[in-house]
Amino acid sequence: MSERRAQVVGWLVEGVRTRLAELGEPGPAEVTEATRLVGERAVLSSLALVSLIVEIEQTIEDEWGVALTLADERALSQQHSPFRSIGTLADYVAQLLAEQQQG
Repeated sequence: MSERRAQVVGWLVEGVRTRLAELGEPGPAEVTEATRLVGERAVLSSLALVSLIVEIEQTIEDEWGVALTLADERALSQQHSPFRSIGTLADYVAQLLAEQQQG
């Protein structure tokens, strides 16, 4: 796992925990890469997910000086949503960062 991807996973895990605590909702015993963000077993409401995405975009810009838009047409049109779980979202962020470095 790349160092940047590992950092993104950490930020996502912490962000999910924070939102669950703010909402006073019981979350899963453990928040991991497999934690669902959308779908049947999602741990966050859609509004909390949007808040998490905005926070991650801002953190990436603050920490690495890279402006990413995670919830755009490209992400939303994929056959398999990058927002399925913490792990899939971290993979998507890593992909976008790699593309930006190449371009």
